Amino acid sequence: MSELSKLAAGDWYQFKDSGVAAQKARAAKLCQEFNQIAATDPAAQTAKMQEILGSYGDNLSVQANLNCDNGRNIHVGDNFLSNYNLTILDIAPVHIGDNVMIGPNVDIYTVNHPLTASGRRANLAQGHPVTIGNDVWIGGKVTITPGVTIGNNVVVAAGAVVTHDVPDNTLVAGVPAKAIRQLEE
Repeated sequence: MSELSKLAAGDWYQFKDSGVAAQKARAAKLCQEFNQIAATDPAAQTAKMQEILGSYGDNLSVQANLNCDNGRNIHVGDNFLSNYNLTILDIAPVHIGDNVMIGPNVDIYTVNHPLTASGRRANLAQGHPVTIGNDVWIGGKVTITPGVTIGNNVVVAAGAVVTHDVPDNTLVAGVPAKAIRQLEE
């Protein structure tokens, strides 16, 4: 089984594999091109984002800087808005619903590494998808860890580290993020 096949199956794979590295190099090149587009040219920014992403809806707005591992594993719905300095390590799929706003300096990770020193020395990694529902606001400097699902109508307070699933209609905050209160529809 190739390392890319292992990655796609959710198994442990070697992240220094040439096929994996080629995906990351393509994404890095496209992100670098996006990040060099003038902020006064939103049409060019949108066109480049459409080239990077796996799928997208209407009204796509992303501010520079953007960094990702693949790009084609990122799927966003209608009315997607991201502020400055978004990092999405999309070794595994990242699905983001409609009407999602992401604050500045947000990190979304799908990749994890072994807890054993021998596994890390073997350059192993494993991907776990991230899903973000509709009508979500993610505050600045939030970190979302591998395998997390965030429901619909959720607010993630600035600085939170989301390590577990978040149910619909919830405000979460803290490190690790915990439910603060229910939100009305």
